[in-house]
Amino acid sequence: MTAPDTMLESRSAGSGEIVASFPLMGPEEVRARVDDARIAARWWADLGWDGRAERLTAWKRVIARRSEELAALVHRETGKPTDDVRLEIILAIDHLHWATRHAEKVLRPRRVRPGLLTLNQEATLSYEPMGVVGVIGPWNYPVFTPMGSIAYALAAGNAVVFKPSEWSTAVGAWLVDSFAAAVPGPPVLQLVTGAGATGAAVCDSGADIISFTGSSAVGKRVMAACAGSLTPVVLECGGKDALLVDADADIEAAADAIAFGAFSNAGQTCVGVERVYAHADVYDDLLVSLARRAAELRPGHATDASYGPMTMPAQAAVVVRQVRDALARGGRIVEGSVTENTRVVAPVVMADVPEDAEAVIEETFGPLVVVNKVHSLDEAVDRANASDYGLAASIFSRDKARALQAARRLQVGMVSINSWVMYAGVPELPWGGTKESGIGRIHGAEGLRGFCQPKSVVRQRFALPVSLTSFGRPSWAAKSILGTFRLRHGGLR
Repeated sequence: MTAPDTMLESRSAGSGEIVASFPLMGPEEVRARVDDARIAARWWADLGWDGRAERLTAWKRVIARRSEELAALVHRETGKPTDDVRLEIILAIDHLHWATRHAEKVLRPRRVRPGLLTLNQEATLSYEPMGVVGVIGPWNYPVFTPMGSIAYALAAGNAVVFKPSEWSTAVGAWLVDSFAAAVPGPPVLQLVTGAGATGAAVCDSGADIISFTGSSAVGKRVMAACAGSLTPVVLECGGKDALLVDADADIEAAADAIAFGAFSNAGQTCVGVERVYAHADVYDDLLVSLARRAAELRPGHATDASYGPMTMPAQAAVVVRQVRDALARGGRIVEGSVTENTRVVAPVVMADVPEDAEAVIEETFGPLVVVNKVHSLDEAVDRANASDYGLAASIFSRDKARALQAARRLQVGMVSINSWVMYAGVPELPWGGTKESGIGRIHGAEGLRGFCQPKSVVRQRFALPVSLTSFGRPSWAAKSILGTFRLRHGGLR
């Protein structure tokens, strides 16, 4: 019998019951999985585009056929309402489908034009799989988010070692088991289980690249752990996303987007709406509409609740602390309240909160949104940019030109105009942020290439009369060619 202190118990966020138990894997076990994955990676790469596409399509079909089973498991483990899980699964299937269909087009070798000095060369650019990708996943979207790395890494020809969050390990195990059912053969997708120490072991396991999703604080530790071996990283970290409301915006549509963006999944969304900057002309009307929507929400443990409990109990205390700090600084609660020692946190709408308050500066990751007044869309952009984070943002405006100009000025990786989070539904768009919100991208062509090593190859087609890369070149050659370049590139005086 395994000793209790060597096991991880996954417990339901709703009932507290044990969903499943998993071993707390140490460095030796993790490294063994990576070594096995390295052997499997060669088999997987040798299958070629068609062979991998056939097997990934089979996996996609298994997920689609068993999607209700998966939705029930996610609800049981994390407390997320079943309908929200269904949306998450839909997105994951769509991204797996896109990566499978487009991997060859994006990554196949292609010829590139040589320069003037290399007209005798045939130049080719190819993308080779990195080998073994270590994926460290989050608990808030335990299907969609890790699949944004897993699907693209596999489609690019890599093997994957997946460490799900200790708060959603059963869901991670389901994904790995479903792959094994669809793709018999060497262990191309493997599971490692445990808490933070196991994640640290993945960083030090010899994997060829680490893809991490989680808080910025932990992301920095992941990057530091990988620095010693120069292991590259893709980091999708925290956010303090803003939604900007222009003077001519559709107020009801904006309020609806804010409510869902701020409170769905109990606010536990990296791109969730945590700050709103609304034009003075529509500020009061927006607050009334948003407060009404917040008051109608019914959070709880039921499968059809508006949203579920906080997955991590400690996160509820963050919401309480930020609300109290905002009140102490002169902010006001427009709707809602906070209660100690509960995992079901009611939605809170605050207004007139100073910009140096914790609720404006720090990531909340809970059902709290701050709505502050501005006097122009430009001011809203400046307020949004005055953050250490830069993941995503949203703009509501009927003026297309003004909205697009604001989107270009926002220091974030993703922007939705007159909607929230719609970039997540476009598989071809890269996902990621700037500043402390992360490094690198997943999704789309950039996501596929991010799990590959580009390789440049040139082949001499014929010899030139004069070789510049020879000690035997004539003394006049370099000066003569530089004169040609001076005439071509120097311009006329």
